[in-house]
Amino acid sequence: MQNENQLNPTNFGDESINIREEIEKYVYHWKWFVLCAVIALSGAYVYLRYASNIYEVATTILIDDEDSGGMTSELTAFKDLGLLGGSQTSLDNEIELLKSRTLLTNVAKGLELNVAQYMEGRVKSSEIFFDDSPVKLTFFDKDSVFYSTDTTFVIQLKSASSFNINNSNGELAGTYNLGETIETKLGSLLVTPNKMDKIKAGDEITVAISSLTTVVDRYKNAIQIQPVNKNANVIKLSLKDKVKKKAALILNGLVTQYNNNAVEDKSLIAKNTNKFINSRLDIITKDLTSVDKGVEQFKTKNKLTDITSEAAIVLDANAAIDKQIVELNTQLKLVAYVNEYVAGNKTALIPSNLGLNDMSIGESTVKYNELLLERNRISKSSGKLNPVIINLDAQINQLRESIVQSLANLKSSITISLNDVKRQENLLKSKITAVPAQERVFRDMQRQQQIVEALYLYLLQKREENAITLAVTQPNAKIIDTAYGSSIPVAPKKSIIYLAALLLGLLLPFAVIYIRFLLDNLVHDSKQVEAVVKAPILGEIPKTKDVKKLVVSKDDRSGIAESFRMIRTNIDFMFSKVKNKSKTIFVTSTLPGEGKTFIAINLASVLALSNKKVLLLGADIRKPRLEEYLVQKMGKGLTHFLSNDSLKMRDVIVRSEKLNVDILHSGIIAPNPSELLMNGRFEEVLKYGKEHYDYVIVDTAPVKLVTDTFLLGENADLF
Repeated sequence: MQNENQLNPTNFGDESINIREEIEKYVYHWKWFVLCAVIALSGAYVYLRYASNIYEVATTILIDDEDSGGMTSELTAFKDLGLLGGSQTSLDNEIELLKSRTLLTNVAKGLELNVAQYMEGRVKSSEIFFDDSPVKLTFFDKDSVFYSTDTTFVIQLKSASSFNINNSNGELAGTYNLGETIETKLGSLLVTPNKMDKIKAGDEITVAISSLTTVVDRYKNAIQIQPVNKNANVIKLSLKDKVKKKAALILNGLVTQYNNNAVEDKSLIAKNTNKFINSRLDIITKDLTSVDKGVEQFKTKNKLTDITSEAAIVLDANAAIDKQIVELNTQLKLVAYVNEYVAGNKTALIPSNLGLNDMSIGESTVKYNELLLERNRISKSSGKLNPVIINLDAQINQLRESIVQSLANLKSSITISLNDVKRQENLLKSKITAVPAQERVFRDMQRQQQIVEALYLYLLQKREENAITLAVTQPNAKIIDTAYGSSIPVAPKKSIIYLAALLLGLLLPFAVIYIRFLLDNLVHDSKQVEAVVKAPILGEIPKTKDVKKLVVSKDDRSGIAESFRMIRTNIDFMFSKVKNKSKTIFVTSTLPGEGKTFIAINLASVLALSNKKVLLLGADIRKPRLEEYLVQKMGKGLTHFLSNDSLKMRDVIVRSEKLNVDILHSGIIAPNPSELLMNGRFEEVLKYGKEHYDYVIVDTAPVKLVTDTFLLGENADLF
């Protein structure tokens, strides 16, 4: 490189990237990419070959909502009886009920989900369920031990009628016949053939019994429940499992159990009402019998067979009054019965639609029963501190107080009306002074008989209506689609697995090669030098085992010799603008042992072969190597000249016939090399060289260790 750039040759700020070269570096190792990709894809194939398929099963249900038109026409016919309720079901509450542990526990017990069977294969074992198993396991006397034990055992089929049972350690526990009851620590076990054509001698079935709590927790987290649409009361239940049939049975069982619980909850009002009506009928039957016997005794005692018609006109007028009295007394009795029941049963459902004239009491009773039923249903899956339960308790207490107050107000109103009617009756009685005392007593007894009989008939009618309610109770959920799953597994996804394997197979060698390049701090070719150095590359010298050997001679056509000839040509090109003038070339490097002296000697030799006068100057006066390379004693050298003003250049220059160049070697090692180089005598050496030679080749010290080369650098035409 030329002198103006020689002290700042490196371009560290140039970060341009040749994309093509970067790609070619990796393409060069294409065999590793292909090999790793093939291995990765083979591994993915083996994984998919033996991985268990996961299937997704889903079912959709419609949650009953009477306000949105979900009630059938048959049930609408009974709505006027006030027996079917009318509150809109909360979709969030129903989802939480479907997620409840109690519901799923009942399903797990019914399907015996804590018992799993696995068929041993050549490579792996696969789970089998119900009809797919060659044998059927029946456990009797299932108790808490059965639902809390974790254990495994192996059924080894010996023939179509016998089998062995091995424990978890592989030890033989016993030999039994199919259909024989076996006593175990989990209770009695019966093993029977499920399908005779599937029983093969030598087959092994591993039976794994898990804790019911563990199984319920696993499926509780696995079952996904979510609304299909925010504007519809449709819920989708989905489950992913290795056995599609098992997942379908679990979802169907969950919906069935949910509906059974809902029907049972809805029947509570009717059942409590039926219990109340039957208890009142028992009492009224006794009262009616007592009144009838009283009438019979009165007529017998007074020998009455017919009632005189003397007061027919007055009695006709009094009939209407009697009817009002009967109705008012009936209402008063009903108020007393309901009030007594409410006072004595503070946590029970209140009988509804008993015929009280006050419609607000009937509406409040229906609302009270609905809230109480909703509160009891939600409390099954949550604690007492649930905000929903606290809110419902507050509404229930408020409604109860309202019902009690309404009953009191109704009783007062009926009492006032009854007193008013009785005053009118007294006015009429004063007009029938001719009626015998027996007639008046008989009328009182007959009136009492009518009251009790009317109440008796009324309760009989209500009991039939309540029986209708029990018969038409509908479940909460209507199944839109039963549990169904596609035969195509949802996991593992083959395309994704193969794609991931392919990417891994390509990325792994890429990462290794990238790290290798990242940690590589060696220079492998001239392009890497050109990437960071502003100076042009004059040539490349192949590595040689014997660097102390002169490689360039007149008839030498080796690769190294041709490399030095290439450098000579490039140097001539660098000096193309400098004609008929001596050129000073400094040869240097960063560290010792990098080939400065080897390059300097052979460069001088190749320049001399072109009929140029060359002076080879050994300026490395700290660790000279010229004599060692040339195997020649040269006498006085540069250090002698620099330290002795009386010496002339001709006194220290030695002719090398081998190289056909003049040599000024380093001389002895001086104690003060830097001071010698700075005393001005070195400029005389270079001046002499420029006057008498075409080229002055200077072998300098390494620039990273000492400053000698920097002190002399301004005198170089080319480094």
